[in-house]
Amino acid sequence: MTKYNLSLLLAVLCVPLAAPSQSADPCAALSGLKIGGTEITKAALVPAGTTVPAPYPGAPAIGPLPAHCRVDGVINRRKGVDGQEFGIGFALALPENAAWNGDFMMQGGGGGNGIIAYPAGANYAGDKPALSRGFAVASTDTGHKAKTGAFDFSFMRDQQAYLDFAFLANAEVAGVAKQIIGHYYAKPAAYSYFVGCSTGGREGMILSQRYPTVFNGIVSGDPAMRTGLSNLAIAQWFPVAYNQASPKDASGKPQIDKFLTDDDRKLFMDALMKQCDARDGVADGMISDPLGCDFDPTVLACKPGQTDACIVPEKIGAIKKAFAGPKNAYGTQVYPGFLYDADITSKGFASGLLALGPGGLFGPYTTATELDVDKAALHASDPLVEPASTNLSTFSLSRGKLIFFHGDSDPWFSPLDTLGYYQSLAATKGGAEKVSEWSRMFLVPGMAHCGGGPALDHFDMLTAIVSWVEKGAAPDAVIATGQAFPGRSRPLCAYPKHAQYTGTGDTQDARNFQCQGTAR
Repeated sequence: MTKYNLSLLLAVLCVPLAAPSQSADPCAALSGLKIGGTEITKAALVPAGTTVPAPYPGAPAIGPLPAHCRVDGVINRRKGVDGQEFGIGFALALPENAAWNGDFMMQGGGGGNGIIAYPAGANYAGDKPALSRGFAVASTDTGHKAKTGAFDFSFMRDQQAYLDFAFLANAEVAGVAKQIIGHYYAKPAAYSYFVGCSTGGREGMILSQRYPTVFNGIVSGDPAMRTGLSNLAIAQWFPVAYNQASPKDASGKPQIDKFLTDDDRKLFMDALMKQCDARDGVADGMISDPLGCDFDPTVLACKPGQTDACIVPEKIGAIKKAFAGPKNAYGTQVYPGFLYDADITSKGFASGLLALGPGGLFGPYTTATELDVDKAALHASDPLVEPASTNLSTFSLSRGKLIFFHGDSDPWFSPLDTLGYYQSLAATKGGAEKVSEWSRMFLVPGMAHCGGGPALDHFDMLTAIVSWVEKGAAPDAVIATGQAFPGRSRPLCAYPKHAQYTGTGDTQDARNFQCQGTAR
């Protein structure tokens, strides 16, 4: 039996490895806890009122947090490629005994991981982090330390580190965390949850597919489920399409940052919003029904002799081709297209797909004007990392619940890819109505990758999944707010429905909207 299987077995049986400590400081006593393959490197009380710095620029600080015991450790420490030290680092926050709600929550990672984010459980938990609600919370670096930033994938040269990141680490940490929880509180966690976005969203999918009994409820946001193919789309397909219609520099190379002017983008967005914004009953700067948006950019193409209030046909053709997504030589869709939505012209770290600058997420865009999709896609998939399986019978029969959400303006991973997976899940599991008994999908209007954009990107998926698992209350809608529209709230509706204004009452208030619509 492997160490991993032993850990899970002990966690499932809830057998403490030693009698609960009678020490005056039971937190510090955890430093001496013996778990096979695991080192507890630190265990110390953190006083009430502690505030954790923002996890990324522009995000608010987390806290003040309640008093808790923070445990840090490493699982399977070892020497790997080039003599580098590897091991699955983790942190676990344990609320005071009287404050513990009896549950465990694990937060997903981001990018290439490699850091141990503070285990507060703040992501997609609304106004109150999981730790402040009484959850024991864990986080992990998934087996390596980032050296050059959030997208350092150099660790993949080490096979075990690659496997830990791909699918092993989160389940390993969950097993160890459950043992520590059982020891510290002298009883096991009643329910276990996982919440993540981007890489964390992919991790949630992996857990539902490969470790179907570890978590009772999983929230998977904007999942990085097919990174190789999404990168093909945004780093090659889009640039090549735009390069074909971009102005050239003195050397003849296309200037992708000049593909559209600011006036072009404004013209495009004005037409898009005029066509699709008010479909939900109110013009509010949001497209609530993107799947029903029938906008065709061809209406903006300049007619013969026209030079004002139009975009040259070559550029319109390039936009339509790009947003339709890459197809191979046989016309087969290699990766889904992207939605026309409210944030596709934004500029920044991950610019909207109509605002590509000279450089992308991983360096300058290609200046090529041709792309062999078949060749480019040949090695773009990675079956060890990608969560492709729709066989979730054990997860669903174990009464597991799975929530997906995805920003409609995500410029990195197409929401249509996540939706496509969800539709495939339904098709193989008895249909949409049947699968909705244990899995639901929410599209978030205007939201970029995991947040941002002209969107209501502040919502509480943690409460939604907990209520579903523990009370049987399936989430038809989740209320969302956001800094982009102060004072506004809207329901995020479970697919295939969208928020529609009832026709009466304050249009800023979610109570005056209802979920309606049919599958498309």
